[in-house]
Amino acid sequence: MSRDEAVRVERDALGEFPVPADAYYGIDTARAAANFPISGLRFPRVFIRALGNIKRAAALANRDLGLLPEELAGAIVQAAEEVIAGKFDDQFIVDVFQTGSGTSTNMNANEVIANRANELLGGGPRGVYRPVHPNDHVNKGQSSNDVIPTAIHLAALLLINRELLPALYRLEHALQRKAREFDGVLKTGRTHLMDATPIRMGQEFEGYAGQIERGRKRVTRAAEALREVALGGTAVGTGINTHPEFAARALAYINEAERLQLRETTNHFQAQATIDAIVEAHGQLRVLATSLVKIANDIRLMGSGPRAGLYELQLPALQPGSSIMPGKVNPVIPEAVVQVAAQVVGNDATIAMAGQWGFFELNTMLPVAAHNLLQSISLLARACDVFAEKCIDGLAATENGPRLVEYGLALATPLAAVIGYDRAAELANEAFRTGKSIRQVALEANVLPAEELERVLDPWRMTGR
Repeated sequence: MSRDEAVRVERDALGEFPVPADAYYGIDTARAAANFPISGLRFPRVFIRALGNIKRAAALANRDLGLLPEELAGAIVQAAEEVIAGKFDDQFIVDVFQTGSGTSTNMNANEVIANRANELLGGGPRGVYRPVHPNDHVNKGQSSNDVIPTAIHLAALLLINRELLPALYRLEHALQRKAREFDGVLKTGRTHLMDATPIRMGQEFEGYAGQIERGRKRVTRAAEALREVALGGTAVGTGINTHPEFAARALAYINEAERLQLRETTNHFQAQATIDAIVEAHGQLRVLATSLVKIANDIRLMGSGPRAGLYELQLPALQPGSSIMPGKVNPVIPEAVVQVAAQVVGNDATIAMAGQWGFFELNTMLPVAAHNLLQSISLLARACDVFAEKCIDGLAATENGPRLVEYGLALATPLAAVIGYDRAAELANEAFRTGKSIRQVALEANVLPAEELERVLDPWRMTGR
């Protein structure tokens, strides 16, 4: 806050503190902004949306239970809906790296909604908190200790359902299309990066599509774990200062608004003392990230060259690849995907550490866990979309793969079943030494009649076709 900026002075139990005069947030938020000038990172839009949903649902539940006057509840609901819509995103100013419970961000929401609700009711100036108070009314029946974990789960589910799962379906279908398109393309298989028996390129892409299909199912299972939320436990899981029906009623309103299936945990003590569901969910994201690395690296290796590499695939040419080498085109999309995967794996390490940081009744790494989980979901969603659209859809098979199959030494493999492993190995070594094909040296050695040899060495038969 600059020296010349107009301010109002608010008071709390610690004394007075200046707040920008036109801010919807209040003293608790202002103190936190001053205390944590660490990263400049803020919670994403989806997390603010989740907080708005919780505050809206809480007001409706408290109204239904006769704990909040109709007029105040209506104003809080309208203010919370404006938060959900993004009207006050610039008022959420607390750094991600803050108090481990996320209390500062919970109070940021409470203050913004209270000031806006009072404005709607024609109350006093911002910061007066009459008739709506941030704690007494907006936060009624809640604690940061159950609100923030619930907001993390809710925000993650919104991103998974609306961004990540659709992106995974898109990538899976793109890979399935290429599997069908490339099913007639024969190429050399590779194990240990060395020549192996033939495979159809379509079979390789069938494997990639299967990885993404299974990754999608893992993410779906992770989402199921996130549906169980801490709301209703308040401070330490006992539910002090909240009505026994509060959580169920509030979650029903959230589910109706966002078309989710959140449910109150059956064990509030584990729900607030741990972030096991978040650790589990992000673990599945890590698996997905490693799958993407495998697929992206295979594709860029198959596209390597075009003269001195494999060049079995032609990747879409999206941009010049070098500031010094004219005509060079790089596999930029697979490289970007691998970098996203590296970030997700790093985020997983942070979340694994955060998951161990639950001392007695509360985990105190909630904000950083939220940041990393939501970032990973968003990054993976965008990476999958871009991978499908700008790389997979435009892949084309070259003649290089089929051309190299005839000279593959692993063509000796089916001969081993007929003439024995040792004799087949001798033929493979002879082919390598002379530069001839297995077919040529086998014919010259007269190991089988020509017609039988053709049948045994048919590369299509080796692919299970």
